[in-house]
Order: sequence, then structure tokens, then C-alpha cells
Amino acid sequence: MTTTTPPATPPADRIVETTHRVTINGVEISYTATAGVIIMKEEVEKDGVSSGEQARAGIFFVAYTRDGVTDLSRRPITFAFNGGPGSSSVWLHFGMFGPQRVLMSDEGWPLPPPGRFVPNQYSLLDVSDLVFIDPVSTGYSRVVAGESAKQFHDFRKDIESVGDFIRLYTSRYGRWLSPKYLAGESYGTTRAAGLAGYLQERHGLYLNGLILISAVLHFQTLSFDHGNDLPYMLFLPAYTATAFYHRRLEPELQRDLVATLRAAEAFALDDYALALLQGDRLDDTGIERIATQLARYTGLSRDYIIRSHLRIRDDRFVKELLRDRQRTVGRLDSRFTGCDRDAVGETAEYDPSLAAITGPYTAALNDYVRSRLGFHSDLPYEILTERVWPWSFNDHQNRYVDVAETLRRAMHRNPALRVHVASGYYDLATPYFATRYTLSHLGLDPALRGQISESFYPAGHMMYIHEPSLAALKAVLAEFVTAAEAIGDHV
Repeated sequence: MTTTTPPATPPADRIVETTHRVTINGVEISYTATAGVIIMKEEVEKDGVSSGEQARAGIFFVAYTRDGVTDLSRRPITFAFNGGPGSSSVWLHFGMFGPQRVLMSDEGWPLPPPGRFVPNQYSLLDVSDLVFIDPVSTGYSRVVAGESAKQFHDFRKDIESVGDFIRLYTSRYGRWLSPKYLAGESYGTTRAAGLAGYLQERHGLYLNGLILISAVLHFQTLSFDHGNDLPYMLFLPAYTATAFYHRRLEPELQRDLVATLRAAEAFALDDYALALLQGDRLDDTGIERIATQLARYTGLSRDYIIRSHLRIRDDRFVKELLRDRQRTVGRLDSRFTGCDRDAVGETAEYDPSLAAITGPYTAALNDYVRSRLGFHSDLPYEILTERVWPWSFNDHQNRYVDVAETLRRAMHRNPALRVHVASGYYDLATPYFATRYTLSHLGLDPALRGQISESFYPAGHMMYIHEPSLAALKAVLAEFVTAAEAIGDHV
């Protein structure tokens, strides 16, 4: 007797919709939440002839659309994602944009577990519909049976897959004529800049704006490699801010944070930059002079700085600043402190700022998708996974990853494209001064420079966990999204 194996059931979309209300700025808003997985397919060609579509991966997303909108052409939509690589969109979703947010103290300190969420009066939903995207292998997004996840763990493929999802969502939900924005955080800003180019060039989808939270567009500014002195000067103001917060500076530098940062920035680009450029030709007098100034602006000892050859890596700084207190400072947010087994190591055991937020956000998300959104899955929701590593940067062999040039080209081709960059002073992952350096070296047509705006906050990489910063940032972004598009005449 012959038995036959039934054909495998092709993967299918799984979508649920629920209705909700939230109050933002004193106005009650009714909205629909759409959560689920869309199967992404790629057209298959053989000998130049299309032979159908092949399912590759399922992308998990959560969308919020305001009810009662009759003219979608006047209703903006914002596609949001975090970075990593390997991060889900949970941080922007539950920390900043979504209609519910994780409850923290006003300063951003975690409350005792388990975490919980509350209505988000600072949500962007009052001015824009929202779509939160989890790239492949993060959240509930997975490849389909028979496909390799590794193919998506790639700089170029990541941009293409997220961009193709945005194109598909835009088509299915009738949003081609809506003003469209991308919001990315950290590596998500790298992705966003890459998407600005990809969406234009591949799908003819032109964006109205990019929201870049804690941006990194050129990795040379962050990579502490031998022969690359750029990060040492660009991280310095963030070291200064951290020392200011922990009161490790001289009294005259503890009076006004912004004034102190301006002084540190001037030193970084002048005397310090010139000293680094001299390398081993800098004489002993010069070394002593620069070390004295570095000690003044970092709170570290002159002896430690001299032994570091005037070059202070971020991973060493977080261990050294409060070594005498047997404490480390956070990388994502240097306001946080941690405690290692001992105080003699070179680097910290863990990032206390990441440890503080992981638990509350994980608990809130896992409850929320089931109890509020009605989406059920027995898969682990990958909040921040290492499953994507090693990440491939094949497009950038033997050079630093650089999407700043992609952004420049996108803005020249689409002069209406506006960019807002938000940075935290206490961010040691993507320091604000490194971002400013990159923006000042874009090579934009002078007529377009006004299309880029910046804002700064007394918090870290995820400045929105600090409620005063969240409130201020919401006001800035609401104005950014609703501002009239003044394209003007650009050459």
C-alpha cells in the first residue's frame, strides 16, 4: 500500500483587529489596532520569465489607525522600528510613540517588577497613524519553513525586506497618498537612511520625513579602531555630560551643563583634535597640557589619561569614572550606575541602563499583545536577540558603514524630504556630538540644510524613558509631522 504525504500548507497571513480609545492632550481618540504577521513573498524568475511568488518570511507588525478619518491623503502615517541589529520595535512602541507606554519613574528609573503599562498621553497617534515593524528574527518575525534566516541578517537584505514590507502595507491599506514618515532609533536610523534611498529608487515611494532617534549614520564616528582617532574627540562631550551628572567635574564646570558642553566641544575640535593628529610627534609638554584638559572635562585622572595615550575608549570610561565608588555607569544612559564583582577590571560586566529597562518592557509587551491586541503565539517574542549575529555588512567590505551619503542623495532627489534628529546628552552608544559631526559633513546643497533640525535632551539613548524629555520630544515631533510642506525652488 502506497501512502502519500499531503502537500504542505502554504504560509498565510494572520491578522487581528481590535478597537480602543486613548486620551492625548485632553482629547479622547478612538482607534483601531491591527496586529499580526504578513507573509513576505518574492517574485521568482527563471530564464527571465516570472514563475510566481515564493514565500520567504513572516513580518510581525502592530499598526494603529485613528478612526473616523475620511481623507487619508491628509492623515500622516509613520513606520517605526528600533535597531540593534537584533532589536524588536518594542522600545519605540512602548516607550515613545504607541498609545500605551511602560510605566517608569519620572526620571526613567524602573519600578519593582513586574512591569506594567499605562495610557500614553505623549503618543504620536493624535497627529499620525503608526506602524511598528519587527525585522526578521526579531519580535514574532520569522522565516518560513525551508528558508534560511541568515539571508536576512545582512545590511542590504534588511533594508530591502523592511522596505518591501512598507511598500506592501502602503498598497494594501491604501496609504500611497498619505504623508509618510520613517522613525528609527540607533541602528534603526542607519536602516531609515538606507530606506530613504531604497524606497525612492526601487518603489518610487518618496517620504515626507525621517525621525532619527539617537542616530548613527557613519560608523567611523563610533569605531574605536587603531588609526581612527575620530571617536576619541567626538565622544568627549558625552564623557563631560556624564561626569557633570555624577558631579566629577571642577565646581566652575558644574554650574551649567550646556555651557560646559560648549566648552568641551570647542576643546575637542581644536586643541584635542590637533594633538591627536600629531600622534607620537606630540612632545611631553603637549601631552601634559592635553592630559590636564582631558582630566578637566572627563573627571578622570591625568595619570590614567596619560597611560591611555590621551585616547579614552567608551568601554573603559564607563568602568573608570566611578571606580573609587566601586560603581560603573551605563552605556545607553550614563545616568544609571551598576556594580561589578570588583573594581579592578578594565571594562564593565554589564550595562546597568539596559538591565534597568529590559524586564519592564518585556513583561508589558508579552501581556499586551495577548490581553489587548488579541494576538497569540507560543513563540518567544525576541525583544533584543543575538540570533541575527554575525550580522553581514557585505556592502561595506574594507570600509566603514556609511548611510550619510545615501541620505544626501535621497534629499537631493527629493528636496521635500525633512529630517529631525533627537539626541540625549547622556548617550554613550551614539553620542550627540558624533551625530552633529556627521550632519555637518553631509555635503548638502546649502538650500537644503534647513531641512534638517535637531533637538537635545538631558537623558540617554532612549531619552523618552525620562518623562520630561518625552514630553518635550513629543511636542517637537508633533510639530515636525504636522508642519506644512514648503518645498520651495531647489536647484
